[in-house]
Amino acid sequence: MFSSVWLPRKNKKKLKENGNGAFKFNEKRISASSPSGALYHFGTSGISVAVATGLTHPLDVLKVRLQMQLVGQRGPLIGMGPLFVQVMKNEGPKSLYLGLTPALTRSLLYGGLRLGLYEPSKYACDWAFGSNNILFKIASGAFAGAISTALTNPVEVLKVRLQMNSDLRQRGPIAEMRRIVSKEGIGALWKGVGPASVRAAALTASQLATYDESKQILVNWTPLEEGFYLHLTSSTIAGLVSTLITAPIDMVKTRLMLQRESVVGSYKNGFHCAYQVLHTEGPRGLYKGGFAIFARLGPQTTITFILCEKLRKLAGLNAI
Repeated sequence: MFSSVWLPRKNKKKLKENGNGAFKFNEKRISASSPSGALYHFGTSGISVAVATGLTHPLDVLKVRLQMQLVGQRGPLIGMGPLFVQVMKNEGPKSLYLGLTPALTRSLLYGGLRLGLYEPSKYACDWAFGSNNILFKIASGAFAGAISTALTNPVEVLKVRLQMNSDLRQRGPIAEMRRIVSKEGIGALWKGVGPASVRAAALTASQLATYDESKQILVNWTPLEEGFYLHLTSSTIAGLVSTLITAPIDMVKTRLMLQRESVVGSYKNGFHCAYQVLHTEGPRGLYKGGFAIFARLGPQTTITFILCEKLRKLAGLNAI
């Protein structure tokens, strides 16, 4: 049931009032519960995230390199600009696309699950509790993000390993996965799954809940209506909020996944990693690569939501 207070002005024209003073949709939309509806939900989500990932992948490579600076030490950090020049000079342009194959594979699976599970979870909360406020949106996003990451963590481990070591380019992702399993055990593919799931839960909750809520607020308090400029503004806000919340968790996740590659002793878990970083590198250590994260996550969030909304409209699905 939708409150008339929060209905977009454009959509109110397409609704009719029932006997209880509430509004209901007149137009027929594809149901997420049907096989075709579920396919459209997950398909539009996966494709939009994969396209955004492919366009912003070089920034992700730089982010991982920045996060692995001065592990266990304090000192001046190199910025994203000088690092970019250094990588281009020493490793060439192709190094900016290290790990692209597992990144795209993960995007299709993780992106499809993450965005695809959000809406059904939100509707389930509405059905169970009769409410769809910001807290239930946050809970729905956290659930969708955590489940998606737990299932796709092996591909993420493979991606960051390839991004950190250009020598692995010749070996390829399949060969590197075999090496990890044979030398470190199959459990190594789930390294960092704890902080990765926490990060994904925080990312999806902050990203989707902020985007969803921003759209409602902007529609009701500004002249913006459902369309490109509303999606652009809402997704930019969502990208900023999600970066501030997830940057420290992302750094911990990267350190755990790459600790065998590091010169410093291994971390016991995510909390131990965060403590060690604070103790040895200071508070700034938790935000290493923070600008690179926003430079990647901001545009990626914008591209993802704008493209996803367009694909959903073409598929006959309601806007997020």
